[in-house]
Amino acid sequence: MRRRTLLKGAALGGAAALGAGYWALPAGPRPAVVSLEGARQVLADLQGKMLQSIRGWSPSEVFNHCAQSIDYSIDGYPELKPAWFRHSLGPAAFAVFSARGAMRHPLDEAIPGAAALSEPADQTLALQRLQVAFERFADYQGALQPHFAYGALDHGEYAEAHVLHLYNHLSLIRIA
Repeated sequence: MRRRTLLKGAALGGAAALGAGYWALPAGPRPAVVSLEGARQVLADLQGKMLQSIRGWSPSEVFNHCAQSIDYSIDGYPELKPAWFRHSLGPAAFAVFSARGAMRHPLDEAIPGAAALSEPADQTLALQRLQVAFERFADYQGALQPHFAYGALDHGEYAEAHVLHLYNHLSLIRIA
């Protein structure tokens, strides 16, 4: 009985925090429309430009991280959050991001169990890797793997998640 009460309290507290977080998310301009085409255009516009990060990961590491996330949605994430999280708080967080049209998450937090972000180290090659990942995802017709935190997402939801994820990371990248 105490466990159930504790879980209910945690869920209600998490929902309240997510609701409050909704209003804290940025509502300003995005680099482009929240779509695969919009993201692909943003990436195409970055080609050939010298980029720098204002803090945290280098542009190459950001591109590799975003590519990993896209690839894992097809191939499977190396580690998943517990099922209770993927069926409660994770989907609630994604619902907030989706409703707001913006994502905010720790921008230096690796995907659990993911490989190092060092390959490719070259910015141009890392950007190409990300562009290829978006192309692969856009063309993919099979079943998608559960997101490590959000749980089961369909292709449209995953596309939105990938684009919002990219745009959140690009908030720290500037043209040098």
